[in-house]
Amino acid sequence: MQRSMTRPGNHVMKSYETYAAMLFRIAVVHLGSREDAEEATQDTFIKLMEKAPVFQDDEHQKAWLIRVITNHCYTLLGRGWRKREVKLDGAEPIAAGAPEDTALLHLVMALPAKYKTVIHLYYYEDYRVQEISSILQISESAVKMRLQRGRQLLKLDLEGAEPQ
Repeated sequence: MQRSMTRPGNHVMKSYETYAAMLFRIAVVHLGSREDAEEATQDTFIKLMEKAPVFQDDEHQKAWLIRVITNHCYTLLGRGWRKREVKLDGAEPIAAGAPEDTALLHLVMALPAKYKTVIHLYYYEDYRVQEISSILQISESAVKMRLQRGRQLLKLDLEGAEPQ
């Protein structure tokens, strides 16, 4: 594999400037905490520096970064200490703009991880089904099914009904 002859940190800085905000939003949706999202974003860029993969193009790099942060969030959510974590009263909620947007974001964050991931990538990051399929390494029909089921769960939550 051939690597570019630029200084080692240049590609990471460019990547950080380009993708950090998006990766942070993905992590917030998964983890629900600004601090945890910042840590996950930082860990993703550390992995980029350590692995120094060679990418075919910018889209390949973007997909790789999304996959890394998504996997990292799943790992963090599965750790025992996180399950025993106590939320602080009065902690600053994550601002999403209008109160309706904040309420919807909280509902999305409360979805099971497999639904929240596709909902976020589709509606908040504007990815197409085919792109989500490639990023998450699942079939397009699985993406469509998760979108459908995620929407159903959100609809039930918005209507105040219990799932059957």
